[in-house]
Amino acid sequence: MRVLLLEDDVDLARELVGALRRSGFAVDHVATLADADEAIALAPYDCLVLDRSLPDGDALSVVEDLRRRGTETGILVLTARDTVVDRVAGFHAGADDYLVKPFAFAELEVRIRAVARRGTRERTPVLRSGDVELDVPRHEVTRGGVLLSLGPKEFAVLEMLLDARGDVLSRTALFEGCWDERTDPMSNVVDAVVAQLRRRLGAPDPIETVRGVGYRIRT
Repeated sequence: MRVLLLEDDVDLARELVGALRRSGFAVDHVATLADADEAIALAPYDCLVLDRSLPDGDALSVVEDLRRRGTETGILVLTARDTVVDRVAGFHAGADDYLVKPFAFAELEVRIRAVARRGTRERTPVLRSGDVELDVPRHEVTRGGVLLSLGPKEFAVLEMLLDARGDVLSRTALFEGCWDERTDPMSNVVDAVVAQLRRRLGAPDPIETVRGVGYRIRT
């Protein structure tokens, strides 16, 4: 799951980026509205986490612009502006959720996942294919009823494959959905994680390689 964090507080941003990445999110960070506009134009995001009071304006302008253009990406406003008027303005602008600082990280993580599921189409909380089952809210994967231990990237790739319901996902699509700007797009990280995921899932292999295109889950 790929997240864009717009936050101009350097220390808070560093803390949030680290915590979100440890929780398995791919996170890009920007500190201005201009940089946020550029990032949104260049990459697909499952959720935008936006502070409101930025050096170059109020992030609600970004929210309003995206909604005017019909963009359905999940948006969570994360701000110290805590009055009822502020919260109502956030929802009127088109935000899906509004979380006031200070906050507990566990709550932020849950809210990001919930907002992302409201995105371009409603996602099923539990994804299945054959005897493979992925519970998104619980962040658990089982096969044949046996709980598996997956790394954050393995979980993210499997979630995308299951959510595609048998459609082929290119390596580029998987990379953009599961990795952030720190990772070299020319590396073989996608193939390496898919190989490790196959080992975790065991036989018979539920992932099919479509030569020259990418991967899909066997249905």
